[in-house]
Amino acid sequence: MKILVTGGGTGGHIYPALAFIKYVKKVLPETEFLYVGTGQGLESKIVPKSDVAFKTVKVQGFKRSLSLDNFRTIYLFLKSIRTAKKIMRSFQPDVVIGTGGYVSAPVVFAAAKLNIPTIIHEQNSVVGVTNQFLSRYVDKIAVSFDVALQAFPADKAVLTGNPRAQEVQDIKKTEALLAYGLSDNQPTVVIFGGSRGALKINQAVVEAIPLFDKANYQVLYASGERYYQEFQAAFNQANQLKNVKIVPYIDNMLEVLASSSLLVGRAGATTIAEFTSLGLPAILIPSPYVTADHQTKNAQSLVDIGAVEMIKDSDLTGERLAEKIQAIFSDETLYQRMSQASLNAGEPVASEKLFNIVEELV
Repeated sequence: MKILVTGGGTGGHIYPALAFIKYVKKVLPETEFLYVGTGQGLESKIVPKSDVAFKTVKVQGFKRSLSLDNFRTIYLFLKSIRTAKKIMRSFQPDVVIGTGGYVSAPVVFAAAKLNIPTIIHEQNSVVGVTNQFLSRYVDKIAVSFDVALQAFPADKAVLTGNPRAQEVQDIKKTEALLAYGLSDNQPTVVIFGGSRGALKINQAVVEAIPLFDKANYQVLYASGERYYQEFQAAFNQANQLKNVKIVPYIDNMLEVLASSSLLVGRAGATTIAEFTSLGLPAILIPSPYVTADHQTKNAQSLVDIGAVEMIKDSDLTGERLAEKIQAIFSDETLYQRMSQASLNAGEPVASEKLFNIVEELV
């Protein structure tokens, strides 16, 4: 079997795709994969490191305001469709899967026009523009949140969950925290604002450092590379504390999460797939800068079942953050209830369900 995968722009589109590829290689090792992305997107840095064949098309997203640059976007879109068709005629895929991001649009559209079976995967509770466009052309649509089912044709949409969840569930607790100078047997909260960091979260953490110093738990915070220098004086001071460690980035995030007790972070689809598969309670601070405020809707779906607490970005302060963390750690019944709800929200067989769709179409 040959499978062509496309998706890019953010880790939320790329990591589910790679998790699915990893699963299929395990159950059907002879499967051939080709990943199509852009030459400038994050996928161009991540995918080649994963030992998956990688080709590119040149495409860009639409500007939300009136702009002459959108004429170039249309030109590149039409040109990238032709490029994608050439790639597919050469690779001869049995199925094409798009995981989101504007690069998916021309590639999946081209596959549909060539009558190749097509699938798109929607990670968020609010449907992205690309997947909304592609939904009328593809054969099947996989979603991570049941609320997204109503946005698609009923005969096409299937609830699978996020493939990243199935990959993460196999991660076991290790001594990962020791490498950061922390104990491996003390309640630990991991805080991060995404790969690039978040200014509001950095400000809140700096405010909360004196409160963390008095806490009976420990804190590992990833500030993001671009903010580490800006707040370095405060961070250097915090790193002198026994129970607080601040770093620019956490390379082994999955191992760290598996060895931790609580997550504080944004409400992106990949982050949610990771901590729910591990059954971690979380405090989510949705980014207000994403399309259709979808992170708030992602978080609210987990608040509704008792798996997480939510703080609006506009309401975030160091004091409020520390109070929320302390409240969860101080109430064992609450902690266990949140943990179980988080685990129940995970999808341990997401890749398997997605692969079942592939087998139905091929």
